[in-house]
Amino acid sequence: MPPLPVLPGGEVVKVLEKLGFEVIRIKGSHHMMRNAEGRFTVVPVHPGRDLPVGTLRRIIRDMGLSVEEFVAML
Repeated sequence: MPPLPVLPGGEVVKVLEKLGFEVIRIKGSHHMMRNAEGRFTVVPVHPGRDLPVGTLRRIIRDMGLSVEEFVAML
């Protein structure tokens, strides 16, 4: 398994949009995203801060992807 890259929340939102997710609501700095299959995840977008590794790993799991598939989408 490749190591997870260090990414800000905005970059993760862009990857999710490439995968067919769309922002359904923003509450504060949290972007709620869902795809056509009904998969749902929340991405915290804080300017100037990267996502913690555990948070990124949970978002990848919520998407139903492996780490390798996610890294390939970057």
